[in-house]
Amino acid sequence: MALSLDISAIANQIQSAQDEVRQIEPITSQLKDFDISSAYAVAHLIHEARIDKGAVPVGRKIGFTNPDMWSLYGVNEPIWGYLYDTTVVYLSGQHGTCNIERFAEPKVEPEIVFHFCSTPPVDGNLLDILECIDWVAHAFEIVQSHYPRWRFEAADTIADSSLHGRLLVGVPLAVNQAGTDIIDALEHFSITILRDGKPCEEGKGSNVLGSPLTAIAHLIDVLRTQPDYMPVQANEIVTTGTITTALPIQIGETWQTQLDGIALPGLSVEFVGA
Repeated sequence: MALSLDISAIANQIQSAQDEVRQIEPITSQLKDFDISSAYAVAHLIHEARIDKGAVPVGRKIGFTNPDMWSLYGVNEPIWGYLYDTTVVYLSGQHGTCNIERFAEPKVEPEIVFHFCSTPPVDGNLLDILECIDWVAHAFEIVQSHYPRWRFEAADTIADSSLHGRLLVGVPLAVNQAGTDIIDALEHFSITILRDGKPCEEGKGSNVLGSPLTAIAHLIDVLRTQPDYMPVQANEIVTTGTITTALPIQIGETWQTQLDGIALPGLSVEFVGA
């Protein structure tokens, strides 16, 4: 972390942009010494401020796990951020609505979410991690950018709460009901995402660092190198990153997914305004 940076001032600038739904110049453009370590320190100050205002952390999000997005956005590694009770919505079924009026340049990402019933080991393999998970679900994450036209560097995205806006979680499926080889299914399943009934893009589980479970292993490993931040705990959910590229959304559109090769149902969400 660059010692000359005023981390509190940067956090205040970004949090104000988030609260006021406006965009600012990327911090990396304002300050040449702003790096990944500084960005996590900024994000943590914003995290603490959210908690002070009553938000309850309920898990983590992993971002940029799909390498297809790296060249689009000028990043070269996954990132992580917090989820809160105020930003996670559990849909009552496969259909829902979401108000996107207060998001900055929102996009939608189809993802896989895991819920941990016990704390995962820091040096476990995929099977060890899976044994700590009691359910899996398909979800839409609404991501946003408080930097114009989605132009930023990785440090900017981390500081901006890892671009998290909302997580819309579909019907949970108990891991023991997800098939005889859920590890293989998570790697090989395919997904089609549609806007107003028209297919936009296809993806597969392996787009997420090889598998959504591999993304979990990556997060566990990263947190091991960041002793100032709590490792993943029991009762947390973790959403593992987009299976397709992030796609821009507008009020009035209905987006849905169709999954093949895994027992999870697709989702349909209408994006609305006030």
